[in-house]
Amino acid sequence: MVLAKRDATKNRQAICVVGGGLVGLFTALALQERGKNVVLLEHAEIGGRQAASFGNGCWINPGAIMPMSLPGLLWQVPGFLLNPNGPFTIRWRHLPSLAGWLLRFLWAGRSWEQVEKQIRQRLPLLDNPVSHYQARAQQAGVPELILPTGTMYVYRSRKELDADARSWELRRKNGIKVRLLEADELRKREPELSPAYQYGMMIEEAATLADPSAFCQALGQLFTSRGGEIIQAGATGFILDDGKLVAVRSDQGEIYCNQAVVAAGAWSKALAAKLGDRVPLISERGYHVTISDPGFRINHGLMDADGKMAIVMTSTGLRFAGQVELASLTAPPRWKRARIQLKYAKRLFPPLRQGVELERAAYDLWMGHRPSTPDSLPVISRSNASPDIVYAFGHGHTGVSMAPATAKLVGQLLCDDPESDHQARAFSIKRF
Repeated sequence: MVLAKRDATKNRQAICVVGGGLVGLFTALALQERGKNVVLLEHAEIGGRQAASFGNGCWINPGAIMPMSLPGLLWQVPGFLLNPNGPFTIRWRHLPSLAGWLLRFLWAGRSWEQVEKQIRQRLPLLDNPVSHYQARAQQAGVPELILPTGTMYVYRSRKELDADARSWELRRKNGIKVRLLEADELRKREPELSPAYQYGMMIEEAATLADPSAFCQALGQLFTSRGGEIIQAGATGFILDDGKLVAVRSDQGEIYCNQAVVAAGAWSKALAAKLGDRVPLISERGYHVTISDPGFRINHGLMDADGKMAIVMTSTGLRFAGQVELASLTAPPRWKRARIQLKYAKRLFPPLRQGVELERAAYDLWMGHRPSTPDSLPVISRSNASPDIVYAFGHGHTGVSMAPATAKLVGQLLCDDPESDHQARAFSIKRF
């Protein structure tokens, strides 16, 4: 596809949003509602398998306030690495390039005081996300894709539950409504769950996405129906004139615009570097297995406390999404990491203990890239090279839940709302 060069004078001050995942789509729509002329740049199909928004855990969770790095994690890392079936792994040949990020990551969780500070910073980005998703789904004509399932963390023993006690205490302290379910109620709510699971912690105000790919496609169609333009191309850089943005460079030509948003997920690091901004952003590579016909349904979004997987009923089957594999953006998938999830799946649900691996066509495997910073906070910030370019990336495991509030804050930054710099201070690229 060859693009005609966009003329900024004819285009009346276009904003180019780079990245067509959930953060980019919510941002593009929010900017349209501010009366802006918006172009969305995505290097492949909206909702396609290339995007983290295709294969995520589908949770829309206001209770996702906990950062990833917590006190004591350092002493757990050797156990993670020595367990071949565990939820966390590092490809050893990539360790030298990851060492700096890992040290920052462990330092970010050095104390509970630091964790509580990060929680306070994360909270505004988790302000009632379910209602925002319901509103967008209604506008896009797909209200059935937002399922008010709640989310529930399940535990096999009191010891497992007690290990997470402080995290649940902090959720309650910060206004998240949670409820303990013991074995009998757990069985009633999820009858197919193994009786080995004795406790559940429920966040009833959460929801799940029935089909993230279809939802992204619907938002893309809503965006174009409102006059937006989607260009299938990959961003490669920027053209500035005395600090003012002139165009976004792409592999299909130059897209003339006077403002831009970088919401390209794990690929945002390279684009920020083109502007002279160095950011410790890596890919926490995640995998999913979707069993197309498990023979039963679950009623909630679930998380196995041991396997660290989001488990959801989607329109394409029962999805198990999780695992953290640290490597590079270009390293090929290691599909055994996805198949490990099948072992956890069989432990969780006895009906799966026969037959799942007999037919390869019975399940889908996927791998994608979570864009993660060491302090579990996204980068929502003006570029140091130009105030015309705003970053919106690095949401790690909570990009789905944080997308609506991120979009609102990006709009405030681009439109110079008086409070925007104060509200975005915690997410500034200058913190690195």
